[in-house]
Amino acid sequence: MRCLFTLDTGDHDACTHTTVRPSARSIIITGKKIALIHSLKYDYYKFPGGGIEPGEDPLQALIRETREEAGLTVIPQSIREYGCVHRVQRGVLDRTERFIQDNYYYFCQTEEQGAAQKLDGYEAAERFTLEYMSPLQAIGTNLGKDHGPKDKTMILREARVLELLIKEGYFK
Repeated sequence: MRCLFTLDTGDHDACTHTTVRPSARSIIITGKKIALIHSLKYDYYKFPGGGIEPGEDPLQALIRETREEAGLTVIPQSIREYGCVHRVQRGVLDRTERFIQDNYYYFCQTEEQGAAQKLDGYEAAERFTLEYMSPLQAIGTNLGKDHGPKDKTMILREARVLELLIKEGYFK
C-alpha cells in the first residue's frame, strides 16, 4: 500500500519503550459528502475505524470497526486500498512511550440499512456520532478549533487525509 505521508513529532528520542498499534480506517464517499465520526465532546472528526486486534487482518478490522463505531456494514467486495499514514510520536498518556501507528485507509461502500453502534467506553464518553458531511467542513473544524486534551497529531492526520482526497478529485 502506498504511503500517503508520515507524521513524526520528533519528540520521542528519549522514550524507553515502544508501542506499535496499526489501524484500519474506512473512506465512505456518497456524492460530495463523506461519512465521518464526530466526537461531540471534543468537536473533531475522524474516519470510522480503529485498532487492528492480534490475529486480525486489516480488512477484518476495517469491517469490525466500521460496524462498531458507525453502525455501518461494509460490503467486502467494495473494499479498495487508498493508502497508509505512518505516525510516530511520544505517548500521550505515557510520556516514556514511543507510539508507532500505521493507519491503513480503504475506500468502501456500505449497506443502506444501518445498525446500532457498539462503542467502547471512551467512544461513548466522547459521544461518537456518524455524520455525512462536506470534507471542507470537517477540515475546518479539525484545524480551526481547540479540541481540549485530544491528540492533535491524530486530528491533523485526519484533516490531511481529507485534504488529499479533495486534491485527488474524489469530491467532484
